[in-house]
Amino acid sequence: MSSKFYLYKGLGKKAEDGRPWIYIDEINEYDGDYSNGDIVEVYNYKGFFIGKGYINDRSKITIRIMTRDKNEEIDYNFFKRRFKTAWDYRKKVIDTSSCRFIFGEADFLPGLTIDKFEDYYVIQISTLGMDKYRDIIVKLLVEEYNAKGVYERSDISTREIEGLEQKKGFLTEPFDTMIQITENGVKYYVDIEDGQKTGFFLDQKENRAAIHRICKDADVLDCFTHTGSFALNAGIAGAKSVLGVDVSKHAVEFATKNAELNNLQHTVKFECHNAFDVLPKWSKEGRKFDVVILDPPAFTKSKNTILGAKKGYKEINLRGIKMVKEGGYFITCSCSHYMSEDLLKKTIAEAATDAKRQLRQIEFRTQSADHPILWNSDESYYLKFFVFQVI
Repeated sequence: MSSKFYLYKGLGKKAEDGRPWIYIDEINEYDGDYSNGDIVEVYNYKGFFIGKGYINDRSKITIRIMTRDKNEEIDYNFFKRRFKTAWDYRKKVIDTSSCRFIFGEADFLPGLTIDKFEDYYVIQISTLGMDKYRDIIVKLLVEEYNAKGVYERSDISTREIEGLEQKKGFLTEPFDTMIQITENGVKYYVDIEDGQKTGFFLDQKENRAAIHRICKDADVLDCFTHTGSFALNAGIAGAKSVLGVDVSKHAVEFATKNAELNNLQHTVKFECHNAFDVLPKWSKEGRKFDVVILDPPAFTKSKNTILGAKKGYKEINLRGIKMVKEGGYFITCSCSHYMSEDLLKKTIAEAATDAKRQLRQIEFRTQSADHPILWNSDESYYLKFFVFQVI
């Protein structure tokens, strides 16, 4: 028998409306014994069934709901159904040669991320409750989705809050972890063992395609280039010249390899610089570009650091806007959930005012369709992407 958890009066509404998280301070009482990681039942104060999910009382997010059906067992067949739903959706909305296959709460599998790179899958498990299903997940990927190999990248600090160790390594027979993929006509090496996150940022796939039309015949600057993805899309689109900069020497070497892979090494060059330092210097020297792209890392991963992050976003956007030629184009984004759309707009507007330039918005986009935004799970919306003309 599952333990039953009852929420305080007035605190069950969000969960009833579909939010998958139950916080510790929402729980009034429970009956029955449980161990962390067990599946438990959640009820409102009137005893109305809300859902079933796994529990971990070490975390502020104490219960994560997996199903709203009281009679649905969380077993191999449950995961098989969830995976099929996720896969059918992605086949409909995006090129699935490489894509995010499972996006946690937005695919009703909290604590699980799966990225597909051609025939190889990278999984990331962030919670104790999901950790118990690792074998089922791998079995499904191999048997149902023809995985040639599965690699785990659960080397994330949030696991420690759950009482888990960070983990990475092969979950099938070992294979070469340097995988080659093609996206929007651009080829990439993806280092799934040591690359950031799961090796490649799939969430910008459609945004990278969206810059093609403005980069043709342009001189392009791509800041925080990482493995060179925006720079290479500009190159493929027919840019006159592209310069990608990143503070990491390893990233610059990797991006250079990707340029050679696409035979773009004569057009797309990479240099190792800190964007915050080099943009003011180049600005003073009077260097300007037709297109400037800013894809910085998340400057904030919690509510407490939003003010500092706002300062960082304003500074880098100010520097970026100043580098754009009159009538040129400025592409800027934020991948932080806590940097809300409104706050980001306000910050970019302040940067433009300080740079004494005007912005005309051409396009606003979010993360690609394989990272769907679940309206009852705010955290699933994190990527904001703007394209402006600078006057």
